[in-house]
Amino acid sequence: MTPEPGKWSRMIAVDPEHSHRYVQRFRMMARAGHDLVGEARTVHAMLSPNSRVLDAGCGPGRHAEHLHSLGHRVVGVDVDPVLIAAAKDEHPGPEYVVQDLAELDLPAKGIEAGFDAILCAGNVVGFLAESTRVDVLRRMGAHLAPEGRAVIGFGAGRGYEFGEFFDDVTAAGLAVQLKLSTWDLRPFSPDSTFLVAVVGRA
Repeated sequence: MTPEPGKWSRMIAVDPEHSHRYVQRFRMMARAGHDLVGEARTVHAMLSPNSRVLDAGCGPGRHAEHLHSLGHRVVGVDVDPVLIAAAKDEHPGPEYVVQDLAELDLPAKGIEAGFDAILCAGNVVGFLAESTRVDVLRRMGAHLAPEGRAVIGFGAGRGYEFGEFFDDVTAAGLAVQLKLSTWDLRPFSPDSTFLVAVVGRA
């Protein structure tokens, strides 16, 4: 059974040029000197050299390429073929795959699971269809090494309450190991408007 399409897939079905504008936006930000890899730096600080990293919802590949440049073995996955094409063109080095996270099955693509870390940044989980949220988290967990961790960041006000996310993590057979409110490691509090959750197997 095909999973319900997420918000991003529905958006580009209506406006296919949205993906191209998204890629151009980050090109402009990079040229302007904006820091675009803070999320990747956070994950790198958690890893041993030459770790395996999955960038889940990798977009045009900036985090995947940065982690690759630091010596990690990186796979980037995104549902949008336009973003994957941009990643392959502008940020070569990692392996890139077009796949919906609700159907995430890298071994079926010939790519071994057992990742030391999964990075899921850019409000990716906020774009998931509600009916797929637990399954996406379960599939992420299945791709982790036994001691691996997924680092998932998203903002409030996107239709996915933090409490709902914590419940879904538990339902997926995972456990939240650490809650932060920013990618530069500030603590999470009840009034935080952003969540960075470090999640591992329960």
